[in-house]
Amino acid sequence: MRSLFRRLSLTAAAGALAVTTALIAPTFASEEAVIIPAPAADVQAADGLQTAVIAGGCFWGVQGVYQHTTGVVSAVSGYSGGSKSTANYTAIGTGTTGHAEAVEIKYDPKKISYGKILQIYFSVAHDPTQLNRQGPDSGTQYRSEIFATTPEQKKVAEAYIAQLNAARVYKKPIATKLGMLQAFYPAEAYHQDYLTLHPNQPYIVYNDLPKIENLKKIFAENYSEKPTLVNAAKATN
Repeated sequence: MRSLFRRLSLTAAAGALAVTTALIAPTFASEEAVIIPAPAADVQAADGLQTAVIAGGCFWGVQGVYQHTTGVVSAVSGYSGGSKSTANYTAIGTGTTGHAEAVEIKYDPKKISYGKILQIYFSVAHDPTQLNRQGPDSGTQYRSEIFATTPEQKKVAEAYIAQLNAARVYKKPIATKLGMLQAFYPAEAYHQDYLTLHPNQPYIVYNDLPKIENLKKIFAENYSEKPTLVNAAKATN
């Protein structure tokens, strides 16, 4: 479905389709937000920027959520879980590379904690109970997975998953995988800032813009109206 919408968005006909969809699309995402408790344990704040890498389905929406999150200085779409040779959109689309569509988040721990990033991830960024799929997208490349960058991150994420399962905040058990990050490979340029650059694209309208609205409503104190864009960062370097 996403491939179809992407191809349509590149045609003149899709312009009319996008406008029509924006007018009639429901105001809910294919994965509903869930209000959940904050993690009981968190990573201790440290000086300097920290890095988190997460996967939760299509990286367009996940990147968009964190680009609107206060304290995040960079959110880059990419691939994790496989080798460098297969870290490209064509290869990972086969679902056989081991890669997941992931987002690398660099954040200021004095403004937002790793635990808060996880709370947003489990609440509004995706549905952690779906196995190897999110909404209309299916395959191992769309799996839910946390790629911890430190042993402390792994410990906090593991404890949080157990906490949420025990609290029974979801109708099904959490399917999120958890492991240590081996490597992160940035995705192609046309995937970066996709939500901001294509707000009328049907896939974005239905699946991803509601996530931004949920972030604004549920995590108002962490919401930033102005997104932190990859292309803007490159332009200032």
